[in-house]
Amino acid sequence: MALSTIQDAVILGMIFSIMSLGVFISFRVLNIPDLTIDGSFTTGCAVSAVFAMNAHPFIGTLMAFLAGGLAGLVTGLLQTKCKVQSLLAGILTMTALYSVNLKILNGMPNVSLFGKKTIFTPLEAVLGDHAYGVMIAGLLILLILLLYLFLKTQLGMSLRATGDNEAMVRASSINSDLMKIMGIALANALVALGGAVFAQNQGFADVSGGIGMMVVGLASIIVGEAFIRRKTLGFQFAAVVVGAIVYRFILTVALQLGIGASDLNLFSAALVALAISLPHLKKRRRGSHA
Repeated sequence: MALSTIQDAVILGMIFSIMSLGVFISFRVLNIPDLTIDGSFTTGCAVSAVFAMNAHPFIGTLMAFLAGGLAGLVTGLLQTKCKVQSLLAGILTMTALYSVNLKILNGMPNVSLFGKKTIFTPLEAVLGDHAYGVMIAGLLILLILLLYLFLKTQLGMSLRATGDNEAMVRASSINSDLMKIMGIALANALVALGGAVFAQNQGFADVSGGIGMMVVGLASIIVGEAFIRRKTLGFQFAAVVVGAIVYRFILTVALQLGIGASDLNLFSAALVALAISLPHLKKRRRGSHA
């Protein structure tokens, strides 16, 4: 495997780590399977691309974060105030976001950022091609630090408690609905931020670019937890990053072994299904031998 291929896999793994942190918030912290993620990732790509095309990449990245949070807010309100089941709420928002994302891209299915300034441009003049890795790694470390500190606050612990035991949270006079709305909004904001960085790294935004991102996030979490089993918050964040990078390497190897790019989503889904079911199959096998 060429060094450039390894570097690309690491960089993409770190980008997907940002997105996977959002999946971690919804899936592990809140214990909510949120399908909005496929749509909000594309929203992040689209918003940042439009701003980058108009020479405002940093503002675009921030606006992508906020747009993702807004998408999550809608899902959270559907779940808590309209009493829509969590999976259906995510599907509804994701479906609506397809039209929204097309509007953001001015009706075009994709846009190119070739020759446009991105968040990497200032560092490129100094570090060349290394600017991508340095910038993404720095952003990832900053996000993990901020998330760690936030989840250690009283508000953050209330958020975590809502996912662990909602009945206890309600009994403690904590507004669990507000915690859910806030958590889902934060999760999708992080996912959209990952989309914004992805679009500027790859040089394009595509209206269907978010398809399968939920599976990518789940795969990153599950693969990471296979390597890092400790459940303290810091180790859980480390597991997300390690899992995303390892997962990206697995896809890279799969491509080199001849699996077509169009088959990667099928491969990813099969990998996640296997990873989830394997522990249960092992337990059943032990039980049958007992």
